[in-house]
Amino acid sequence: MDFRELHHGDRPLVLPNAWDFASGAALVQAGFPAVGTTSLGVAAAAGKTDATGVTRDETLALARTLSRLPVPVTVDIEGGFSDRVADVAELVTELASFGIAGINLEDGRSDGTLAPVDHQVTVIGAVKRAAPQVFLNARTDTFWLGDADRDETLRRARAFAEAGADGVFVPGIVDDADIRAVLEAADVPLNVLYLPGKTEFSRLERLGVHRVSTGSLLFRKALQAAVTTALDVTGADGDRPALSYGDVQRLVSDR
Repeated sequence: MDFRELHHGDRPLVLPNAWDFASGAALVQAGFPAVGTTSLGVAAAAGKTDATGVTRDETLALARTLSRLPVPVTVDIEGGFSDRVADVAELVTELASFGIAGINLEDGRSDGTLAPVDHQVTVIGAVKRAAPQVFLNARTDTFWLGDADRDETLRRARAFAEAGADGVFVPGIVDDADIRAVLEAADVPLNVLYLPGKTEFSRLERLGVHRVSTGSLLFRKALQAAVTTALDVTGADGDRPALSYGDVQRLVSDR
């Protein structure tokens, strides 16, 4: 099925996020109709920190490999790995040449700020002109980087959709009222991040959310399982608390 069509099924598209070919292939074998990538997993596997714009090469290499999978693949390109509009458009054109079906393009920056709306709108427009066949999921970090700002979220969602984005992604959004407001504001599919205990699939389905991503959850769970299994071999207590996003970032940055 076409990647766009997967956003308009009877139930939300559950998009699991892989960090290497084996994880992607295993998810396809499990029956998932599409696979995304996790920027945290890609960065951490390379010994780099996430969301700092330093994993362009690793992202391209993984995308080229994942393009062998028999399902649509969408790639997290953070903020595009460049402030130059032409560079981002060129990157997405290269991804399209591999057969990549979609991208995530975020407005959050490594210093905790948001890219100006005008700049992000210009980037979205340039990418869609360069690679119109690629599903552009425009991520806004208005809920992710600090105090949730519904008004700013709605402003950005509308602007990104009008600029040509095929979908809008608001990681960190949880409340029913906020989700309904974004659904009404942007006439494109809405992507919500799965947060255990906060964004239950059944509730998101009732609200009309189109896509549910796992983000870095699978990668973090895999790391935790690996450590637990290794400790089991030694006979030590293998119980360890779940690794958070910040835990993984510190694992990389402290070494």
